[in-house]
Amino acid sequence: MPAALIALSAVPAIAGSTRLGQLAGGGPITQDSARYFATPAPVVAHIVSVTLFSVLGALQFAHGLRRRRPAWHRAAGRLVVPSGLVSAFTGLWMTLFYPHLANDSALLVGLRLVFGTLMIVSLVLGFAAIRRRDVARHRAWMTRGYAIGMGAGTQLLTVGPWMALAGEPGPLPRALLMGAGWVINLAVAEWAVRRGPTLPALSRGAR
Repeated sequence: MPAALIALSAVPAIAGSTRLGQLAGGGPITQDSARYFATPAPVVAHIVSVTLFSVLGALQFAHGLRRRRPAWHRAAGRLVVPSGLVSAFTGLWMTLFYPHLANDSALLVGLRLVFGTLMIVSLVLGFAAIRRRDVARHRAWMTRGYAIGMGAGTQLLTVGPWMALAGEPGPLPRALLMGAGWVINLAVAEWAVRRGPTLPALSRGAR
C-alpha cells in the first residue's frame, strides 16, 4: 500500500518540483504560471507541504515499518498533521485569491473549497481523537484527510484519459472529472475505515 500511494503522488510531486524550478529560475512565465510568479510564497509552501504530507502519510500505512520502528513512526506522525494543514490552507488561499484560469468554473472553485475544508476538518478531528487516545477515530479521520490530500494523483487518472481521447476538457467536464478524483479517494478511504482496524494510525506520535 505505501508503494502504491507514493506512486500515486509521484506525478503531482514531479510537477510541483518542476514548478519550483521554474520559480527559482525566473521562468518561463505563461498565462497559467504568471499568478505564481506574482505571489510565489503560497504555491511554494503548498508544493513543499503536500509532498511531505503525501510521502510521510504513505509510509504511515506501512505496518511493518510501524512495528519495527515505532520511534520513527511517532516522529513522522508529528509532521503529518502540520504539513497536511499547511497544504490544505494554502490550497484554499490559492483558490480564493489567485486569479482563476479561463477553464476554472464556479463549480470547480466550489469543489476545491469544499474538499479543502473537509481535509482540514478531518485532520483536526484526527489529531483531537489521538489526544483522547481514541485510536479508532483517529485512524478513520486521518485516513479520510489523507485521501482528500491525495486527490491530485487520482485526478491525473480521471482527467488524463479524457485529454488523451478528446483534448482539454471544457469547464464543466473538467470540474466533474476533478471532483471524481476526490470522490473516488474518499470512497476508498471509507471502505478501508469500515473494513476494520487494519490500517495503522497516521500521526499517533502527534499526541
